This record gives sequence, structure tokens and C-alpha cells, in this order.
Amino acid sequence: MNLSHAVAVVLAGLFERRLALLGLADLGIEVSGEIHELKEELASLDRPKKKEAVKKVIAAMTVGKDVSMLFPHVVNCMQTEDLELKKLVYLYLINYAKTQPDLAIMAVNTFVKDDDPYVRKTAAVCVAKLFDINPELVEDRGFLDMLRDMLSDANPMVVANALAALQEIQEISGKEVLQITSHMLFKLLAALNECTEWGQVFILDALVSYQVQDSKDAEKIVERVLPRLQHVNSAVVLSAAKVVLRMMEEVRSEELVKAWSKKMGPPLVTLLSAEPEVQYVALRNISLIVQRWPSILANEVKVFFCKYNDPIYVKMEKLEIMIALASERNIDQVLLEFKEYAQEVDVDFVRKAVRAIGRCAVSLEKAAQRCISVLLELIQTKVNYVVQEAVIVIKVGQAQATLAAVAAAGWKDIFRRYPNQYESIIGQLCDNLESLDEPEAKASMVWIIGEYADRIDNADELLETFLETFPEETAMVQLQLLTATVKLFLKKPTDSVQRMIQLVLSAATNETDNPDLRDRAYVYWRLLSTDPEAAKDVVLANKPVITDDSSQLEPALLKALMEQISSLASVYHKPADTFVSRQRLAVQTVDTLAAARSFAEEDVAAAAAAPQATGNGAPAAAAAAVSSAPVVDLLGEDLLGDSTPAAAPAAPAATPGGLDDLLGGLDVAPAAAAAPPAAAPAAAAAAADPFDLLGGMAAAAPAAAAAAPSLPQLLGGEKGKGLTVYGQLQRVGGRVVYQLHVNNGSATSVDGLMLQVNNNSFGLAPADQNVAVGTLAPGARGSAAVPMAYNPAKLAQGPANMKLQVAMRSNQLGVCYWDDNIPLAPLLEEGGTIDGQAFLAAWRGLPQEAVQKLDVTIADVEAAKARLGAVNLFVLAHRPVPGTGQDALYVTGRVFGSTQVLLELRLMRGTPGVDVSFKSERQELAAAVFAVVRSSLT
Repeated sequence: MNLSHAVAVVLAGLFERRLALLGLADLGIEVSGEIHELKEELASLDRPKKKEAVKKVIAAMTVGKDVSMLFPHVVNCMQTEDLELKKLVYLYLINYAKTQPDLAIMAVNTFVKDDDPYVRKTAAVCVAKLFDINPELVEDRGFLDMLRDMLSDANPMVVANALAALQEIQEISGKEVLQITSHMLFKLLAALNECTEWGQVFILDALVSYQVQDSKDAEKIVERVLPRLQHVNSAVVLSAAKVVLRMMEEVRSEELVKAWSKKMGPPLVTLLSAEPEVQYVALRNISLIVQRWPSILANEVKVFFCKYNDPIYVKMEKLEIMIALASERNIDQVLLEFKEYAQEVDVDFVRKAVRAIGRCAVSLEKAAQRCISVLLELIQTKVNYVVQEAVIVIKVGQAQATLAAVAAAGWKDIFRRYPNQYESIIGQLCDNLESLDEPEAKASMVWIIGEYADRIDNADELLETFLETFPEETAMVQLQLLTATVKLFLKKPTDSVQRMIQLVLSAATNETDNPDLRDRAYVYWRLLSTDPEAAKDVVLANKPVITDDSSQLEPALLKALMEQISSLASVYHKPADTFVSRQRLAVQTVDTLAAARSFAEEDVAAAAAAPQATGNGAPAAAAAAVSSAPVVDLLGEDLLGDSTPAAAPAAPAATPGGLDDLLGGLDVAPAAAAAPPAAAPAAAAAAADPFDLLGGMAAAAPAAAAAAPSLPQLLGGEKGKGLTVYGQLQRVGGRVVYQLHVNNGSATSVDGLMLQVNNNSFGLAPADQNVAVGTLAPGARGSAAVPMAYNPAKLAQGPANMKLQVAMRSNQLGVCYWDDNIPLAPLLEEGGTIDGQAFLAAWRGLPQEAVQKLDVTIADVEAAKARLGAVNLFVLAHRPVPGTGQDALYVTGRVFGSTQVLLELRLMRGTPGVDVSFKSERQELAAAVFAVVRSSLT
């Protein structure tokens, strides 16, 4: 008996057993009609006829017909030299592998040992797919060892696919199933030149993980990899660059590093001649490379000059790389480019270009003077355009206004980087005060005036022009005006300045509800009133010299990303595990489905026989048998019988306390809403003021804070950067929303609020990241309902965790973080009911149930059923338990993300205690579900 015949016999036997379990063996479908004809054609000795039969099977499978009963007959066709027929069998095998993994394993075993390299390379990929379905079976049958053996295959395509399969299995399992040895390294390098381009990518990615023994190992690898840098496929080029960069970390010879760096530059530059999307990916990778190895592209800065037709996202990336590559040798060319970019009409691009000049001035000390000269030229630019389209005139006007504002804003950093060096320029800056209308530019100019008040003759007049609009200014400008006025007073304590500081301190303490501004004003007032010398030491202290590290990544993060070049991680500049989920989906095999059907049929028969037994004079015996039967007997009789109809899904009923009361008792929700921030205490009685700065005025008590909303506090204090956030997940209108209430206690107006969440156990993610509260002025508040949706990429691995990590970003304050609890009640969906037969099959197929006794008393069962329906837990069946005086409720619900939960409740009316049994594919949700049941029944 040859191998193909033996495999066919075993497959046929296994499949006939499954037909019997499914109850199909007696239906006659295997001996009649189209199925019978296909079986005969598949067994034909005529090869063309056999191929046509397989094509018919694939066609039927494609349109949705169930042809799984032909599995052994189709797989038997794989013993052929016809490559097209083998491909058809492979398609069929992949489609039905999930429901019949053991049959598929036997077929793959034959594929792996096939003489045709196409079949072997395809079988290697199939092993990875089967591992995702049933890893234990793959390990038991020795397929991992077969894949390792295939790494020594004579065909390079087989080697590449085997390597790809092992890499995928290693990522899925988290185990080290692939360890490249020196012998294996030789095989992989030999296959590198002969396999397809994507095979080369797999091999190159694997070489990154190889631990070289010495420099000679690294040289040997680089020697074989360098030709791949000339490949036409950009993925191969970046993967090859990743290997070379990895080997550069291992060698100690500077000459070797320089030689390799010189060879890497041109291939990376070539990537910029592709379409814009590929350019962007290449630029993101190059941005990482120049941070670690700037010498590779040190002489190629011209390549990154922006073209007129580059998309804005490409231009922005090129600007960042130009800043990183700027040096004393090329700074003149770079500045000339930046100056040209500053004349563009795109406002964002103009901002970036002008700030780039300031960053170059901060990072290149010897070139700072040249950068400053360019900034001065830009500030003095007066462009008069004669244009024919009004829209263009508007855009140009906006760009020029932005140019002046951004250039002025950049001077603050230059003065902090080079103190006491460029004060001669302050006069020219002061001449352009009227062009400053943006808050950041105003705040920077006020800081300059205060910092150099002793060198600006009319500093008091300049500040006074800003003070005229003090109440209308943003918090950023108000804070700088307060500090600059105090600096001016300490440096020039004249009568006019004393009047100015009285006005500023009065306005900051009496006419504002911004706590940061008010507190700083009180601190300055106390310092000036008690110890002016101490005030000088605090306010006029030397500032630390700043550096430009705005585009630099942390060393550890950069090292990790360098090993992930040519992947999405290098585009996002985030490690892969922060946005890739390895959650495996549960698969029901044909055995499980067959067992469920068999048990269901048995229970139907038992339910039909029960009335006859009672009618034949044995009611007591029947009742005793039912009362002592296990839970599954109750399920079979109730859910599949006709005695009690299944309850229809009820709409959420109105409860006296509303949704807040419904969620209030959940164990997983916060125990109690945090108390709102207390109103700031009134200022203590002022001590005698030697400067009489306030003129005897009493400081007004701040306005009382508004009452906090009835939501738990999520964020506040120092972590909130002035923002206080209240919120909770709720279910509104049939969907999950994140109800948020935001109080702005910061010193600046806040806008552009956006929400993001970390990976979590339910795949929760904002459907729209915008938090629609508009612009919140200091002291203002706003509410928003952020809709939440299911995102598989956000689904965290491991047991369920009822915590939600949230980040909220604003344009002014950056990112704030908080942890929230996930209440399960809002995650229960309205359409979560199933029929009785499905409930029974699921209950039978799931593991041991979790049981808990709830300290709840139920007097009215119908009211209890309605309360459960209000939280989307649907009662499928209700029956008395004979001989016990108990009622049994069979309940189901679906949790957000399509997880079905099954419950059995046993209770005695008017008696404390409800026994709840829980089953689900996610048994770890038991505690949260018990809490929802307790809350709804209380």
C-alpha cells in the first residue's frame, strides 16, 4: 500500500466518523445527487476528468455551498504531477482546515514531503496557518521540526517560505522556535541570491536576529547583503540596510564602518525618486538612520531639498532630515533653502521652515550668526504682490503674517541659548511689535522685553502697550506680562513702573479666575512685600542653557526601532507591540459542532418523552428524576421544549435612578465619584506692604467653583496640567459612549481636544477622536459624548482586565493620561439574544462554569426578568425546578466585541440568595457579569 492510498483510507475513515456524529450518514446525501457524481469523478482514473471535478468542487465552495463531505476524496487527488491540480487541492484544504484540523494536518504532512518544490513551499505557509488554529496539534505531529529541516532544502523558495513560517509561529507563540546557527546562516546566505524578492525580505529580516561571533562573521554577512542594496524593490533595499546597520554595531573597525556607510548612501537616496507614498515611508526610515548614523547621508543634504510639487507630508519629513544633517559645511545651502520655503503660501510649512532656522541656530553655535541674519531678513520682509485671484492674496497675506510672528517667537530660544551675545538685535525686534498678533509670538516678545529690561530704554512703554489689553490676552501672554513687569520693577524701580505693577497685580488677583495666574501674582506680591532681595534671587536667577532635542528619540527606543526598519514601526516611530495585537480567535472544530448537535437531539427526545412518562402513572418518579438531574437536563427540557416560550429582547426599561443608578452598584466601576475640587481659599490678610504696591486694596476672594458633574473624577491636580476631567463609559442610544465633562483650570485657552485609548480587553477605541467641547477659555467647562467602537487592533492579549488607559491631547497643554474602570453594563448589546438550541450547544461545549451566590432577594420573578432585560441580559427560558421550590432562569447576553455570555439563575421567591452559574469563551468575565446581575436585581 503506497503513501497516497494509506492517507486516503485514513482520511475516509475519519470523515465517515464525523458524518455519523453530525447525523448525515443516514440522510443519503453521499449516495445520491450531485455529491455522488462528484465522488465518482474524483475517484476517476482519467486525469482531465478528475481535474474538472475538483474545479466543480472549488466553484461550489466559492458560492457558499457546503462540500466538506468531499474532504477525503479531494485530498486524495493531491498525489499527482499536475501542478494546477495541486493548487486547487491546496485552496480547498485552506478553506476547510479550520473545521477539520486533524484531517488537514495529515494532508499537510503529505504536502511537506512532496517532490514538487511549489507544493513544499506552499505547505510551509500552510503549517503556519494551522499553528494559528491548533498549535498543540502542530507541535505534536512534529511539523516544527519539519520546517527547520526545510531550511536546508535545495530550493531557495522553500527555504524562504519555511523561514517565514517559523518567524510567524515565533511571533504568535512567543517561544523561540527559530534559532539561526552558523551552519544555517550559510544556507540562508546561499539562498538569498536565488529566491524571489519577498523571499529575500524574509531572509534579511531573519539575519537581523543572528548573533555574530566576531567581526569576521559580520563582514561575511555584509559582503553577501550589500548587493541587495541595488535591488529595484524598496522593501529589499530597506531590509538590506537594516542588516548592514545591525552589523555596523558589531564591528570595531572605523574603516569598515566608513566604507559601509559610503555604500549605503546612494541606495537610500534612490528611494526618493519613487512615488510620494514610498518617499514618505523611506523618509521616515531615513529619519531614524540619520539619528543613529548621520555620517551615512552627511554629504547628501541637497537630495532632501523640497520640490515644488512635493506633498506637504513629504516636505515636512524632508525639513526634519535637513535639520538633522545641517552642519557648518552646508549651513549656507540649507539656510538659503529655508529662506525660500519661508516665502511659501502654506502656513504650516512656513511655520516649520522658520522654526527650522531657529533650531539650526540653537544646535550649531558657529553658524548661529548666519542663522540670525536670515531671521532678521525675514522679519524685515515686506512683500507686495499683485495677484489676480483673491484667494491667493488672502493666503499670501496669512503666510507673511505668520512669517513675522513665528520668526519673532523663535528669538526667545536663541537668547536663551546664547545669553548676552545678540542683544543688539533687540531694537529691530521692538520695531515690529505691531505685526505680532499671535499669542506665542506676543509671549516671546514680552519675555525678551522683561529679560533685557535694563538694556531697553523704553521697556516700560513697550510693556504698557501690552498691558492695555491685559484682560483680553490669553493666559500665556498674561503670565509673561506678569513676570516681565516684575522683572522690570526689580531692575528699574521707577514711579511709572510701580504704577504698572500695581495695576498688573490687582488685575491678576482680582479680575481673573485663572488659578495659575492668580497664584503666581500672590507669590510675587508676597516676595516684593517681604524681601525684595529674595525676589531678585528668584525672579532674576540665571536660566539654564537650552539645547535642541525636539526631534531626538530616546536611545532605548531608537535602538529598538533600528531593528524594526522597513516595518510599520519605523513609519510610526513606535514599537510594534504598541499597535499590533496578537489576539488569536477561537475556532470551533467539527467535533465540537457534531457533539452539540448530538446532545441537542438527545435533549429534544428527552423533552418529548417527559409528558408520556408522567401520563403513565409515574409523576413522582419523573419529578424526582428531574430534580436530581444535572443542569444540562434542565437546559434540554426547557430550552428545546414547548412549555415556555423564549422571552423576546426587551427594550431598556426606565429605572427610577436612571443610567447612573444602574451603573452605580457595579464592582468594576469606581466606588464613588471623586469630590470636586474645593474652591480656592480666600487670601489671608495682607501684611504691611513697604512698597504700597496694592495701595491698600484687599485681595478679592476667587469665585466659587461650579458644582461638579455627577460623574467620577478621572483627572485633576498636577497630572491634569490644569484640566479636571470627569467621565464614565455609558450606553446611550444603542451604542457605547464616553461621557466626559472637562473643566479648564489652566492659565490658557484650550482647544483641539482629542482622545485615544490603549489596547484593552474589549477592543474599545474612539470612533471619532475629537472631544467636541470647542475652545475652553480659562475657567470654562464643557461636556461631550465620545462614541466608542470595536477595533480589533486595540484588543489586548491575555485575561480580561477591566482597566482602560486613556490619553487626551490638547493643542496647548500636550497629552494628559488617566486610568479608568470599564463597567460591563454599557458593553452589553441590545441584539445579544440567541435561540435555545444555540444556547444549549454553547453550554455543552464550554468548560466548567463559574458559580457565585448573590445576596439578593427576589419576590417578583417577572419584575426581575424585566430588570435583567433593561441591561440587555435576555431570559430565554423560565421554569420551576420540581421538588425544590426554586425557579430557574436561563439568561444570555452579548458583550461588546461579540463575546456571548450564558447564565443560569436559581432562586426561591422571597428567600435571600440567588445561585448564578456562568459560562463563556472568556471565563474571566465572570466577576464582572455577576456584578451586573447583582446591580440589576438589587
